[in-house]
Amino acid sequence: MNETPPLNPNRAAEAAKVPPLIRLDLRAPLLYTETKGLNAFDCPLPGEEISEFLFCFELDQEQSQSIEPNPEKFLEGLVFSGKNVQNQNKGDLELPAGLYLFAQRRGVIGRTECIDLVIEQQKDGLWERIKLGNRLFLRLLYEDGSPVTQVFRACL
Repeated sequence: MNETPPLNPNRAAEAAKVPPLIRLDLRAPLLYTETKGLNAFDCPLPGEEISEFLFCFELDQEQSQSIEPNPEKFLEGLVFSGKNVQNQNKGDLELPAGLYLFAQRRGVIGRTECIDLVIEQQKDGLWERIKLGNRLFLRLLYEDGSPVTQVFRACL
């Protein structure tokens, strides 16, 4: 009789950290008011007054298409940052409508954890032969009583 080996708790914990590959079809753009001087990895938490933040990063051209990118060279720089006040969905910046690879984590994540999340998403996307855009959109919002971090990469 074949018995199923017990589940390794360390492996189960690691598997839970890897987000599933999700394709999101954003049907309408999300609009934000430009807000200079924000740091994506050290900004105030979204709340009642400011319902969410959006950050757009340019990615290193070579690293953004590599199956084994160098995390130190991955983010090139911040293109823009913006906020959405009281869910008004108006402003001069946008997360454009379109098809994206999407991942979400409960809580606010740091720079290293964000890059790790995006690299795992990229590896899965490239494995599935999805051509990805060279920009990363990072969205911070408050949902169901807690902060949430979302990442978007355009599918080309």
